[in-house]
Amino acid sequence: MQNVDTTKYVIYADITAEGIVERPDVVGAIFGQTEGLLGSDLDLRDLQKTGRLGRIDVQITSSGGKSSGTISIPSSFDKVETAILAAALETIDRVGPCIAHIAVNRIEDVRASKRKYVIERAKRILVEMFDENILETEEITEEIKQSVRVEEITHLGKDSLPAGPNVLDSDAILVVEGRADVLNLLKYGIKNAVAVGGTNVPPTIADLCAKKVVTAFTDGDRGGELIIKELLQVADIDFVARAPEGKSVEDMTQKEIVRALRQKIPVEQVLDLYKIKNQPKRRREITTKRKSLIREKPLCVRSVAERAEAIAPRRVVPREVVPRAVPGARPQVQQVRAVEVAPTPAPEPVPQPKAEPEREWFRQHVDELDGTLSARLMDRNHNILREVAVRDLARELKEANGDVNGVIFDGVVTQRILDIAAEKGLEYLIGAKMGNIAKSPVCVKVLTKEA
Repeated sequence: MQNVDTTKYVIYADITAEGIVERPDVVGAIFGQTEGLLGSDLDLRDLQKTGRLGRIDVQITSSGGKSSGTISIPSSFDKVETAILAAALETIDRVGPCIAHIAVNRIEDVRASKRKYVIERAKRILVEMFDENILETEEITEEIKQSVRVEEITHLGKDSLPAGPNVLDSDAILVVEGRADVLNLLKYGIKNAVAVGGTNVPPTIADLCAKKVVTAFTDGDRGGELIIKELLQVADIDFVARAPEGKSVEDMTQKEIVRALRQKIPVEQVLDLYKIKNQPKRRREITTKRKSLIREKPLCVRSVAERAEAIAPRRVVPREVVPRAVPGARPQVQQVRAVEVAPTPAPEPVPQPKAEPEREWFRQHVDELDGTLSARLMDRNHNILREVAVRDLARELKEANGDVNGVIFDGVVTQRILDIAAEKGLEYLIGAKMGNIAKSPVCVKVLTKEA
């Protein structure tokens, strides 16, 4: 019998005989014709008795007066001795009374087959029998945080919109696309996000947008763009932030989220970017009131009573004239300008020749920037320091080291840009048009290309 514990190799051979032979004839020929051929150390009968050779298996059939079949012999010898035994089989030329021919077909390494079986079985054991719920320390921590974040999620309105716990209490909120986006923001401590749940913006979102400063934060794909366009039509949003191209908010890291929110752009520029015109008038009084909740107070600001009168002369009168207009004639600015046209007063014609050249120098820059959504940072000699995208203008101004004297850009003059300009001590801002300005610093001259 074959001993599966000691077998190393199996010899496979093919046999053909010119006549009809059976299994006992083949086995007898193997023992008889190899006896004494290899010496006493390799005698097949002795080797089989000691278990060095396994049972000789013969499968043979007869057809048309001829016989053919296969022989297999297990061996526990090493490669060399097994090869000698295999070669000895081929010396057999007769089986019983018939001429026969034996040819070794192959020698199989049983251990290699066992190794292959072990590998395949180990794979199945690893998949089926090991407990995959054993977690590392980081995985345990993350699972606990995930459960806490899920518990923190609330649902707003009759639409049950997924939202962070601070949405109702915050003056400013983020509007994202789905529940996974809210979860990812909660992961990094941002708890004032609410999900629209698709391209069909529910009424709950419109109600929230009417009461808070809203930043639409969408994925960097076509779906995110469509949601922004719908929000512009049905809700009153103030800023727009986008994930990097081809990336979702739910997949962003904390650093990417912070960068995207810092690069948010005002809704006025988004309207220009998407060429959206004839938008219905929003409740601007509410917008102005709620924007003032999160704006930092500029360094130099006029009172509320002076704001409307201060903006008009600042656009047309050169800077030298502004101090003379402040003390006495603030409420009567329109009358003072009417007097400026009259030839009678002597001092008034002085600023008129200077106004045209002062406005004329930046006209070329405005024309060159038209339609580019770019901004030029100017020094005190009206030279270009550098040119940046409008979306990066706020960051560039915050990082400026005092060399920037003014800005000319193809975009909307917003409250945020105006506040930063005042903080940095800029002399002028020249934009494409004026946005909704709640607080107007006296120290910054604001001009537009329409003025």
